[in-house]
Amino acid sequence: MSTTAQPGTVGLRHDVQWFSAADCRLDDFVRIVEAETRREDYPFAAGVERNVLIYGPDLQHRAANPAVRREIQAELVRALTEGPGIVVFKRAFADTAVVDRATEAFNRLIEDQRAAGTAGGDHFAKPGANDRVWGALDKLAVAAPGVFADYYANDVLALISQAWLGPNYQVTSQVNVVNPGGAAQTAHRDYHLGFMGLEEAQAYPAHVHLLSPALTLQGAVAHCDMPVESGPTLYLPHSHKYPAGYIAFHRPEFTEYFEQHYVQLPLEKGDAAFFNPALFHGAGHNRSAGIRRMANLLQVSSAFGRAMETVDRTGMCRALYPVLRQRLAAGAGPEWIRNVVAAAAEGYAFPTNLDRDQPIGGIAPESQAALVLRALESGLDDAAFETELSAQQQRRGSGAA
Repeated sequence: MSTTAQPGTVGLRHDVQWFSAADCRLDDFVRIVEAETRREDYPFAAGVERNVLIYGPDLQHRAANPAVRREIQAELVRALTEGPGIVVFKRAFADTAVVDRATEAFNRLIEDQRAAGTAGGDHFAKPGANDRVWGALDKLAVAAPGVFADYYANDVLALISQAWLGPNYQVTSQVNVVNPGGAAQTAHRDYHLGFMGLEEAQAYPAHVHLLSPALTLQGAVAHCDMPVESGPTLYLPHSHKYPAGYIAFHRPEFTEYFEQHYVQLPLEKGDAAFFNPALFHGAGHNRSAGIRRMANLLQVSSAFGRAMETVDRTGMCRALYPVLRQRLAAGAGPEWIRNVVAAAAEGYAFPTNLDRDQPIGGIAPESQAALVLRALESGLDDAAFETELSAQQQRRGSGAA
């Protein structure tokens, strides 16, 4: 089976089925990201700023017409695929009082975390440097349901989420506050493959690398004015079109190129930016004297990212562990063990409760499958394994600790 490249991509051999570091060529990457975003190709856009498409506050009114709405959504899909991969909606929240009420609720959640002594881990920045509210979606709904309703009734959020993912999408949210002096994140791509180390990402076939960005959408709502000195997000337009990008962002020459050529746009309170999760990006360095730069980071997922049946994988692991120990002692090989664990245990670290199951020491927490394999390798007895399995399950659960 040959791999089909995304529109505008270069440097992909059609016989490549797994990407590796050897497939990453900076020259190919540069040819892609040097593309020009032309305003005339996007008639609903208000303009182009540093290769980023800007949509004006009149878009919501125009989208009220169902026929026009579909045309707008088609344009947004083109913008996120063959276009720059990023769009900014000016005054997405025309009534910034709604944003202010949400900010107040988020600040109360942050104060509660500080009072409880909870440190926030991060995927791509030093733990504790910034303020994070993991699982902010359900926390806001429970703490301030009226605020939640007014906030998520926003039609810009629905407009682009429906365009990229179709109906029945799933919203999650993490609030990120980059405090004065907060360092920039390293350049990266996002969930799913962007939350993996190099070796793990290379284990996924090339067509999955091309599919993954279609399953999620990344966005951010500005909860304060964000001048450049406050460190708004750094982007590299068109970088999502590089096929091996989930491998390439780990390589130093790509990181160096990003740091020399990124785009950084100031945002105003109520603006929203959405981008293809394969776009190279990272939070900027907050060099301001007193701006606590708050953004509500939205990750919207496809309804299709689920299995058909519900399965009690924790119960399966509990039942199978003694058998796996016995077979391992009897000479079962590592492939035999891994195949059984793959069929039984949850092999992916997400979704999880990032308040309790934080990505400290790595990009992602330990998965259930990794726990089973580690327990077997270290010789944990059944009782010790049961203790660790139950503790992990507790950490991963939703709701209060």
